[in-house]
Amino acid sequence: MRTTGNTIFLTGGTSGIGLELARRFRDLGNTVIISGRRKDLLDKITAEDGIEGIELDVADPASITAAYETVTTEHPNLNVLITMAGIMQVEDLRDHDLATAEQTITTNLLGTIRTVTAFTPHLLQQQDAVIMTVSSGLAFVPLAMTPTYSATKAAVHSYTQSLRHQLPLQVIELVPPAVQTALLNQENDERAMPLAEYADETIQLLQDHPDAEEILVNRVHFLRDAERENRHDQVFAALNSVA
Repeated sequence: MRTTGNTIFLTGGTSGIGLELARRFRDLGNTVIISGRRKDLLDKITAEDGIEGIELDVADPASITAAYETVTTEHPNLNVLITMAGIMQVEDLRDHDLATAEQTITTNLLGTIRTVTAFTPHLLQQQDAVIMTVSSGLAFVPLAMTPTYSATKAAVHSYTQSLRHQLPLQVIELVPPAVQTALLNQENDERAMPLAEYADETIQLLQDHPDAEEILVNRVHFLRDAERENRHDQVFAALNSVA
């Protein structure tokens, strides 16, 4: 992926990793459009950061269709899609309550699949087209307190591999570790990676490895490589002993 001269649509870009990367891509000379569910927040970001925003709820298929039509009409040169939108919630599996699991699957997995499906025909007509999905280190070693989140990220990883095999364009999987964001109220968690540090390393990896299939900062390798190094059970136990 080239890191300048793109037109990028990034879902879930109103906070955390999404907004930080949107700012970095803007500063590198890209046209960036973000999305979110709150118009007031999108308007604030547009006023303060100069990043265009549109309303989108990835849990709603009609909203995805409307966003696709708006973005591709107003930005016909769109060549990069980043599916950042997602939710992470703690679950107690003894509660026998499926509401959280269903919401997480609808947002994280179906939201990704539906968004990619909507934008793929347009991207296939563009030069230097890229689809970037967002999984997690927890796709490879789950956090037991967020079982459905971890499962959806494992599914996104699998889906991304199939996308890469089937589509004649670059497919990149962004695999974050725990980062200091509001995703699980970990803005001040010393065990999580500082947000600016994560964005810096991610952009550097994209610049250094333009043909990359996965973007792995150093702090996520202990999760990504656990199975290959026969350390999965050990890492799972350590991860969940401090959760």
